[in-house]
Amino acid sequence: MTRRPLGCLFEIVETLVLTLIIFFVIQTFVAQPYRVEQQSMERTLEPDQYVLVDKLTPRFDDYSRGDIVVFEPPEAWVEGGPNTPFIKRVIGLAGETVKIRDGTIFIDDVKLDEAYVYDLAPTTAADEPARWVIPEGELFVMGDHRAASADSRAFGPIEQSTVIGRAWLRYWPISTLGILPTPEYPAPVGNGDARPSPAVP
Repeated sequence: MTRRPLGCLFEIVETLVLTLIIFFVIQTFVAQPYRVEQQSMERTLEPDQYVLVDKLTPRFDDYSRGDIVVFEPPEAWVEGGPNTPFIKRVIGLAGETVKIRDGTIFIDDVKLDEAYVYDLAPTTAADEPARWVIPEGELFVMGDHRAASADSRAFGPIEQSTVIGRAWLRYWPISTLGILPTPEYPAPVGNGDARPSPAVP
């Protein structure tokens, strides 16, 4: 006994609708693909590579220092057209004081060792030392390629509510497939200077 054409069509439509609903739920609440469009995360992530962004675990697991996050940039810092998210690394957490001197990061006056940094941004005597106190509910983010990154040094800490999720898997090109690990920071190796640092306006 053959099925009626109308019944087969209904099953096909039902399957397509269910597939779209599952896809929507996964992309909205669980994971979302993201194409790297900026140079700011070289060499950790290169332009045109694809990563999978975890949107689920940040709901019950706070962001950590070293996490790579995708977020909506401030309106004045849109790159590559409207609705183009930024991808940066979490450097400072709520309640901490971030200070930059000679390209080196200090967290609460303790030097931060950063093996992942590709290139430091050129600095001048006029803009260092710089200091930020991170408010509750906000993160201080920076690119690994410091000389090619518009980040919290320019627009300040970002609100966690603007973060889309945590990049955890690089999957394309296939030759680059791999988990993006959160770095383990070595024990403190020194202190920041004792000189007073002007607050960043």
